[in-house]
Amino acid sequence: MNASTVTPIGAPVRRKEDQRFITGKGRYTDDLSRPGQAHAYFLRSPYAHANIRSIDTSAAAAMPGVVGVLTGADIAEDKIGSLICGWMIHSKDGSPMRMGPHPALALDKVRYVGDHVAMVVAETLNQAKDAAAAIVVDYEVLPAVVDLATAADEGVAQVHEVAPRNTVYEWELGDKAATEAAFARAARVTSIDIINNRLAPNPMEPRAAIGEYDSGDDAFTLWTTSQNPHVARLVLSAFVGLAPENKLRVIAPDVGGGFGSKIFIYAEETACAWASKRLGRPVKWTSDRSEAFLSDAHGRDHITHGELALDANGKILGFRVKTIANMGAYLSTFASCIPTYLYATLLSGQYDIPAIYCEVDARYTNTAPVDAYRGAGRPEATFLVERIIDKAARELGLDPAEMRRRNFITSFPHQTPVIMCYDAGDYAASMDKALGLIDYAGFPARKAEAARRGKLRGIGLSNYIEACGIAPSAAVGSLGAGVGLWESAEVRVNPTGNVEVLTGSHSHGQGHETTFAQLVSSRLGIPIDQVSVIHGDTDKVQFGMGTYGSRSGAVGMSAISKALDKVEAKARKIAAHILEASEGDIEFKDGRFTVAGTDRGLAFGEVALNAYVAHKFPTSEIEPGLKEGAFYDPTNFTFPAGCHICELEVDPETGVTQIVNWVAVDDFGVVINPMIVEGQVHGGIAQGVGQALHEGVRYDEDGQLVTGSYMDYTMPRAGDLPSFTVGLTETRCPSNPLGIKGCGEAGAIAAPPAVINALTDALGTQDIHMPATPAKVWAIAQGALTRRAAE
Repeated sequence: MNASTVTPIGAPVRRKEDQRFITGKGRYTDDLSRPGQAHAYFLRSPYAHANIRSIDTSAAAAMPGVVGVLTGADIAEDKIGSLICGWMIHSKDGSPMRMGPHPALALDKVRYVGDHVAMVVAETLNQAKDAAAAIVVDYEVLPAVVDLATAADEGVAQVHEVAPRNTVYEWELGDKAATEAAFARAARVTSIDIINNRLAPNPMEPRAAIGEYDSGDDAFTLWTTSQNPHVARLVLSAFVGLAPENKLRVIAPDVGGGFGSKIFIYAEETACAWASKRLGRPVKWTSDRSEAFLSDAHGRDHITHGELALDANGKILGFRVKTIANMGAYLSTFASCIPTYLYATLLSGQYDIPAIYCEVDARYTNTAPVDAYRGAGRPEATFLVERIIDKAARELGLDPAEMRRRNFITSFPHQTPVIMCYDAGDYAASMDKALGLIDYAGFPARKAEAARRGKLRGIGLSNYIEACGIAPSAAVGSLGAGVGLWESAEVRVNPTGNVEVLTGSHSHGQGHETTFAQLVSSRLGIPIDQVSVIHGDTDKVQFGMGTYGSRSGAVGMSAISKALDKVEAKARKIAAHILEASEGDIEFKDGRFTVAGTDRGLAFGEVALNAYVAHKFPTSEIEPGLKEGAFYDPTNFTFPAGCHICELEVDPETGVTQIVNWVAVDDFGVVINPMIVEGQVHGGIAQGVGQALHEGVRYDEDGQLVTGSYMDYTMPRAGDLPSFTVGLTETRCPSNPLGIKGCGEAGAIAAPPAVINALTDALGTQDIHMPATPAKVWAIAQGALTRRAAE
């Protein structure tokens, strides 16, 4: 579509920002250099758990090019506080979660391999690395806590003194008595044990930071790879104590992917900003991939036992869940809410379940911190729900699609037993469309044909739901969030009629510069190339909450929509004065203000110019200019939902799984740009397939990371994925003015159960854990062939 024309909502326009990205003109943190900058390197702990008896930095400090060698004692001397977790969770007994200290540089103790022991700053990175090798640390090695299942056992080492039995909290949600009563009257109980494997986020751009202190203004600037720069500034100011907010500017320039891992406030960016003042030099750090594997916050890592109570007809009566969640060595910024309010609140799935009770025990281990990763709690919930639904269907002899159909929620709004009130949806419509697109009825014939070729063929459904927007503020505040979760926007109309949108949302691959401009183009009737979108700089943009939880459309664009309402209202007043008409007679359509019933009118750009010239309206009544801001706090979460179906074949001789067909039918509410939405779905499915078949972080019994490179940590490749068939259904979201639900995490949520359900169908067993590697699949396939031969 030509950018010189008005671009309506729903048009598949190509992304504006891709011009600079695909031509190498993007500006990422590592592309930036500050005058006089030095380079940082972090000495990291080689042990998972150890006391630090002493650190001798004298030899390192004397090496060529070294500007400074800094330790935990130095950062404590300057009264730089610990990193924080911003969501308070209370245990069943009402006690607050047990949050151990998390200094940016270790003080007295290290708690995982990769923990930050010292920071070397030198003229070049290689000089910093050489000097780090000369630091002498005397460690007292302690037993490591690695196994999540036994981390709370008697006699196991303690990660933090404040957390006996390594327990962060023991939390519950739901009605235990009602759930027990449901099980008492059940005709059948299906149970399942699940491991939701730990994942490394692996964004294309590693994390990076540049800290610069200006002694003239007594102010800091931090360039960083952040999904929420304003929140980073808030935390570093109010809690870490780096500087007052008005003396700290945080800039997140182009960011090459995040997937949740760049929401958090990390040690490295904190230390770079602090060191720039202490050493009087800008300090730059860029992670290499090995550091990223060690120290980026990981995702998932749950052990879960679930039980489903059913009547004789396969209707669900109750659901009870016990989950143990790994927090790693420290509580990361949002870690505490992921296995609680972003997980258990989605355990109803798409199903009308009268009673649910969930217990979650969160535990420390001597591993890297665990926090949000694409979907953040919702993939874990969906995996459990969709796996146990499938298992129940097969035990009852029901088709998995029919089992789901019998239990769908069919009327809205629907209040679940676990807080969420679903506002709109049509789950049967999405599943029916998906079944048709994949030719579900023809699957038995395809399975038989595959068997003739010696292959095991399976099909798996995944009917997911998620809660997006991560709002409203009052709701999340009542659940322990330390911030409000609204969003902000400012729309600046220039005198010549082009528009600048300043948004508190942040783009790191989502295409905001296109979709946000599309909204403005559609509303104001101006070409999309006359709209620019500005984000990621706390000195330019009003306070905003950033991007995560698929909230940019539903919350961020709703704030823009509110600001556009104000712009249009003021422009209408100005047009009325210029056209010498009553304001009530002014109509605005297709970029023109006209007097109703006449041909008299003005283009939007003409009104904009008059707003700034201010000759033709009384400035005592109307202020000159055309600039408006808005804050939007939604009234509910949004609830995207859909049905993904995976069809695959297993080669029993090699254990290799080949996905041969994939259908995804999603209800995202109103879609701004279907091309971008489809890309988001594709990317999410790829990450979900990665979890199901390939990816998994592993530590050995001593806490050493054994999957610390791409030689050991398997990422999905293009050849592992089929061409996806993507379809949409639509129920408009009633809780925001645009009807948007969100799309960014759906694929990663839906994909893992679709793959594993298809694998269990192919192999004839329910007992396979992610990642379903060829070795695991081969062993099970051989058993399946043996059983079939015996039959």
